[in-house]
Amino acid sequence: MTFKGFPKDALAFYEGLEADNSKVFWQANKSEYESSVKGPMLALAAAVEAEFGPLSIFRPNRDIRFSKDKSPYKTAIGASTEGEGGELYYVQFSTAGLMAASGYYMMATDQLERFRAALLDDEHGPEIAVIAASVEN
Repeated sequence: MTFKGFPKDALAFYEGLEADNSKVFWQANKSEYESSVKGPMLALAAAVEAEFGPLSIFRPNRDIRFSKDKSPYKTAIGASTEGEGGELYYVQFSTAGLMAASGYYMMATDQLERFRAALLDDEHGPEIAVIAASVEN
């Protein structure tokens, strides 16, 4: 599989799901989800696996048991993986577009100390130190 981007049909699928987030819509359009949304995400995951590791694609249904919002399906497809150093990589596609992010959810104490030291060594260190001090208090 070669990643060629997400087709316009993927946007149309999510626009429809945003308008009618129901099981009826989902079942009527599941094949569109499989071919226009999940298929390209699987291709993207395969394309970046060598560099970032295997991506886990999130399921499309939401856990609504404890949520005020009872819409049963997510209006975005996302995937993530964890690097060797504990960093997380995330990619998401929705009607808002394609978004990629990386970072740490929670650093170990020694990682956090090295991260803070690296920030303070940067040319913007003094400015960052002021911001960090205001957050710590």
